Amino acid sequence: MNNKVKEDSLPKFLKDPSLRLIIFFALAIQLIMTLLSFIAYMWLGAIMLVLFVITLIVFWRIGNIYIKELNEYIKNLSYRIKRGEQEALIKMPIGILLLNEKNQIEWLNPYMQTQLAKTDNVLGEALEEIHKELFECYSDSSNLDNLIEWENKIYQVTIQKDIHAIYLMDITEYATIKEEYEDARPVVGWLFLDNYDEITQGLDDRGVSGFDSMLTTYFSNWGRQHGIFYKRISSDKYFLLLNRKELDRLEKEKFNIIDNIRDRTSKRNLPLTISLGLSYGEETFDKLAELAQSNLDLALGRGGDQAIVKAVDDEPRYYGGKTNPMEKRTRVRSRMISQAMQKLMNDSEQIFVMGHKSPDLDAIGASLGVARIAMMLKKKVFVVVDQEDLSDDVAKLMKEIQKHEQVNKNIISPSDAEKQIGPEDLVVLVDHHKPVLSIAPTLLKKTRKNMVIDHHRRGEEFTENPLLVYIEPYASSTAELITELFEYVSTDGDPINRIEATAMLGGIVVDTNNFSLRTGSRTFDAASYLQSVGANSTMIQRLLKEDPEKYLQRSRLIETIEFVRDGVAIASGDNETIYHTVTSAQTADTMLSMSGVEAAFVITRRSEDMVGISARSLGKINVQIIMEKMGGGGHLSNAATQIDGKSVSEIIEELKEVINAQLD
Repeated sequence: MNNKVKEDSLPKFLKDPSLRLIIFFALAIQLIMTLLSFIAYMWLGAIMLVLFVITLIVFWRIGNIYIKELNEYIKNLSYRIKRGEQEALIKMPIGILLLNEKNQIEWLNPYMQTQLAKTDNVLGEALEEIHKELFECYSDSSNLDNLIEWENKIYQVTIQKDIHAIYLMDITEYATIKEEYEDARPVVGWLFLDNYDEITQGLDDRGVSGFDSMLTTYFSNWGRQHGIFYKRISSDKYFLLLNRKELDRLEKEKFNIIDNIRDRTSKRNLPLTISLGLSYGEETFDKLAELAQSNLDLALGRGGDQAIVKAVDDEPRYYGGKTNPMEKRTRVRSRMISQAMQKLMNDSEQIFVMGHKSPDLDAIGASLGVARIAMMLKKKVFVVVDQEDLSDDVAKLMKEIQKHEQVNKNIISPSDAEKQIGPEDLVVLVDHHKPVLSIAPTLLKKTRKNMVIDHHRRGEEFTENPLLVYIEPYASSTAELITELFEYVSTDGDPINRIEATAMLGGIVVDTNNFSLRTGSRTFDAASYLQSVGANSTMIQRLLKEDPEKYLQRSRLIETIEFVRDGVAIASGDNETIYHTVTSAQTADTMLSMSGVEAAFVITRRSEDMVGISARSLGKINVQIIMEKMGGGGHLSNAATQIDGKSVSEIIEELKEVINAQLD
C-alpha cells in the first residue's frame, strides 16, 4: 500500500512511459556491451559485469532517495498551498458568499461577517431579500463590471456561477478618489448675450452703464455662488471656467440662470436672453474651448435662449426655460422664417430660385421645394438650371421632371432668366450663400431683392443686402430646412407632388450619405414627411446608381492617397484629366469610411483653367476653415473650393501648407 501511495505521489513526468522506455534502452545497451565484452575478453566482460551491477545498485539507491525527497517536497508544497487557500479565504479583505440552489446564503467568510456587523444574521436568507441589486448582478453575471453599494461601502462584484459563489472586493477608497477626480475635472464654457446689441441700441450711455452694472452684479453673485470664474471677453460674450461638480449642480437647477436673467431684465422692459455652450472631457483646454464654442454656435443656431452641455465624444444635453426649448425654438424659428418668406414672395412680381453651380440633388430638391411654396401662394416662379452642367444623378432627375409638365414648365436656363428678371423680382439662393457659386450670379445685380436659405456655415463672402437669411449650419441639408417651412404655408394652392418630394428626399439622402452623417432628429422628421407625401425611395436609388467609368475614376483617385499627417489624407487626379465635381465629392466620402482617416481632401481638375478641392471631415477637423483659407468655404465637415490658373501639383503643396499651419 505504501508503494502505491509513493507511486501515486510521483509527478506525472516520472510515470511517463517514454521516460521508462529511455531508461530500459540505456540498461539494455549496457547489458549488450557487457555480453560483447565477454565474447571478446573474459576479463573485460567480468569488469563490465561488475560495473553494470554497481550501476544498477547506485541508480536504484539514488532513485529511491530522489523520489522520497521529491514526494516530501510535493506533500509540503501541497500543504502550504491548501493552508494558504484557507488563510486567504478567511483573512483576506474580500467578501465571499456561497448560495444554495434556491439562491439562499449558505455561508459567508469571516471578513464579510465583520462588514455586515450592523445587519442581522443573513444565513439562510434569500439573496434577493438581503440585497436586490446584488441579486440582479448574480442573476445576470454577463456584466463583468458590476459595482454595488452595501453598508456604506462600494464593492466590485465577481460571480462564479458554477459553484454559486459571489466575491465582493471593497473598492470604496478607489471609488471615492475617482469621484473626487470626476468632480474636479475642468469645464470650459462660453456665455453669450443673444440680443445685447438690440437692447442697448436704444439706450443712452447712462442706461447702458446701468444695464451693464446690473448684469455684472448678477453674474458676480452667480459666479460666487457656483464657484465659477468668469471673464467678460467683449460686450456680449463671457468666458467661463468651473469644475464638473458645479456643472452637475447647474444641470440639476436646469440652468435657471436663463430664466432668471430673462425675468429680471423683462421687469426693466429690456428682455435679455442668453445662450451658453459648455464642454468637458479628456481634452486640452484649447480643445475644450473649441468644443464649447461649437456648443454655443449650436445653441445660437437653435434660436438662442438655451444652454448646451457636451462631453467629448458624447451626445449634447439641452437646457432652456420651463418648457422644452429645443422643440419650441425650432418651431418658432421655422414659422417666423416661413412667414417672412411668404411676405417677400407676395410682395414680388416674379420669383427666381437657383442653387449653386454643378447642382447636386440637395440644391435641385431645395429649389423645387421653394418653387412649390411660391406656387402654393399663386406666384409666378422659375427654377434656374444650367442643363449643360449637371451630374449624372441630377441629369436623370431632370428627365423624370420632364414627365411632370406642371413642374417642368417652371425650369429655365440662366440666359432666359437674365432676360426675364426685373428689379422688383425676388431671387432665392438655396444651398449656398456666396454669389460667386451661383448658377447665374448676374441675376443678383438685376434686382434689389434676394434671400438666402442654406445649411453651410456663413463665410466672409456673402450676398449683398439680403432681405432674409435662413442659415442653419447644423441642419443636414437645405432640403430639410425647406421641408420644415411647408407646415406654415397655406394649403389653398396645389400641394407638393411626388417628383418634388422625391427630389427633396434625394437631397437629404445625398447630403447625409444615406443618413450616416450630420443626421439629427429633425432630419428624420423631414424625411418622414416627404415619404408621407409620395417621395419615391426606389427612384432615388435609381438616380444614385453610378456609371462604371465614374466608379473606375474614383478607384484611380483613391489609389493616389497620401497622408499629410495623422488622420489627414489627400488624393489627387492627374493634371490633364477633367473630373466631375460629384466624382471628387464621392471619392472624399469614400476616403472618410477608411480606417485612420479623419479628414479627406480630393484635388482634381474641373476644367482647362480650374482645379477644385472637395473636403470632408468626420468632425474633429474643421475643413471649412481650411477651405476658406484657399478661397472656398462650406460646412464644418463638408467644404470645397475652386482655384484658377494653377496646376494640381501646385495646389497639393499649397493645401499641405495650409493644413499644417491650421492644425499646428
